[in-house]
Parts: sequence; C-alpha cells; structure tokens
Amino acid sequence: MLINERNIKLWSSIGPRATLGLAINELSQSDDDLVVLTSDVSTSAGLDRFKKTYPEKYFDVGIAEQNLIGIAAGFSSENFNVITTTFAPFQVMRCCEQIKVNLGYMQHKITMIGIASGLVLGNLGYTHCCIEDVGVLRSIPNLTIISPADSLEVVKVLQAVLKSKNSSVYIRLTGGTNNPIVYEKDYDLEIGKSIELTNGDDITIFCCGTMVHNSIEASKNLKNEKINVRVINMHTIKPIDKKAIENSLSSKLLVSIEEHNVIGGLGSAISENLSSYSKSPKLLSIGVQDEYTKGGDYKYLLGKHKLDVDSITKKILEAYKTYES
Repeated sequence: MLINERNIKLWSSIGPRATLGLAINELSQSDDDLVVLTSDVSTSAGLDRFKKTYPEKYFDVGIAEQNLIGIAAGFSSENFNVITTTFAPFQVMRCCEQIKVNLGYMQHKITMIGIASGLVLGNLGYTHCCIEDVGVLRSIPNLTIISPADSLEVVKVLQAVLKSKNSSVYIRLTGGTNNPIVYEKDYDLEIGKSIELTNGDDITIFCCGTMVHNSIEASKNLKNEKINVRVINMHTIKPIDKKAIENSLSSKLLVSIEEHNVIGGLGSAISENLSSYSKSPKLLSIGVQDEYTKGGDYKYLLGKHKLDVDSITKKILEAYKTYES
C-alpha cells in the first residue's frame, strides 16, 4: 500500500478496522492463496469491498466462532494463507479451546485479527469489551501476539505477518475512528523488535496499542516537570523484546501501560522478564484493574479506568516522587 501523508491521515480518520479492510483488499491482489474468514462481521471489519471484489476468497461462517477456527485450520492444512477476523472477545474467548488445539498444539498457521479489542465497544457492555485476550493467548505455545499503535501500524503489521508465515499470529486492534496518529511517515517494523519513540533516562514506559499515543502525551507532561521519559512501543507482546527490557534497567522507574487487564498482559510479560535479574527498577503497571465495571462509551471508560493522559501522568508522577523520596 502507498504510505504517504494523505493516506496516513485517511487511515487515522477511518480507524483501524476500516484500514484493515483496505489493507487486506490490496494485499490480496498479490497473494492468490489468501483467504479471509469472518463471523458475520464483514462491515464491522471493513471487508465489504473485499467480499465484493474477491467473493471466491471470502467465507462467512456466521455467528459460529469455534467453527471459524476449525475451518481456518483446514484451509491452513492445504497451504492457504488464512486470516480470520471477528470481534476480539469472540475471536479469542469463545474459541479458546480451538485455538489451543489447532494453532498451539497442531501448529496450523493462521492470522487471527481481534477487532475492537479493549474498551472501545463499552457502550454495548462488557460482553463486547475484551480486556483478557492477551493474558489468555500468552499461555498458549506457538502464538505471536501483536498490538498495533495506530492505523498505519495496522498496515505495517499485516504486511509483515503475511510475508513471514513463521507462526500463528493474533493481531489485537484497539481504538476506533479518528484514531490518533503515532507515526507520521513510513518506518521500519520488525516483529518481535520494539521501537523507541522518545528518549529519556529517568523513566522508561513500555506501551502498546492505543496507549502508545497516550504514553507519548504523558511523557510531554512529565517533561514539563523536568522528568525525561523513554517511550517504547512494544507492538509485539509475545515474543517480548528482552533486549529492550535489559536496556531499560538503568532507568529509575519502569512503567507498563496497556488497554488490558493488569493481570496477564504486557505488564505481566515485562514483570516475568524482570524477575530473571538480581536487581531491577520498580515496575508500575497501568491498565484495567481486575474488575468489570458498568459499561459506557469509550472516552468514559478510559477515564473510569484512569487510562486517559492526565490520569496516566498523575500515576507516574506519584510513583516517581516516591522513588525520589
């Protein structure tokens, strides 16, 4: 896909789901073996154009997500390049056993895309939120887990994943339309290798998904307090970039920020890695606390769980002052 300023702004405006559909449609032109399976979400996943253009490559299994994975495994066994996509809680939670057996154990290679993960569908209640998916899938072998920072990174990740075909992948899409831009121009992306976005030696923030933008904005607030912050986009949560964690050990405070339960996600992955060192800085894990609250719109829930920029800034500032004292 042509990556330029105009398209980056367009993709930001239409959000990660519609951008996903555009990317799949274009990538399919050069991949005769690409097939896409959905569970009654062609419009929600931005796939209406793909369905019309490539009807022979599009398969809608209906609201039967376990079958979605089983059928995808069959296509994979015949060497097709398979993408499955539906809303994240149904892509992961409803299909967990099928994912374990077909992707983890039997190692069929499938690219699963969980759309509208995190809190963005909170107006439909927590049945449609997904704050557990990373924690569930991290425990299944032979799976790579990626959470793109913005709509451009959705394109970059999909290009990299379909090219590599090394293992099954779960791509976790967070955020909605008018998705904040993190990357204003093209850049190099490598699965498993994090990206340093800002440099600072006082605090290192590890973040993923929508929280990358919020982390950058919080780092600007902290700079006004004369605190220098390194922000690292950990787009690949599994396998975690161990080198980036090792390089952060000289920081005074480490922070993980994610639109996910604080149990099992990015923060947990970093904490597990830090446990191998005899001495490491304190880790502040910021995310959704281990609870289900009342539903609400996206902005409300981000504020409710203190994942807005001001709340993130306040939490980090308090933790840093504790360190200094």
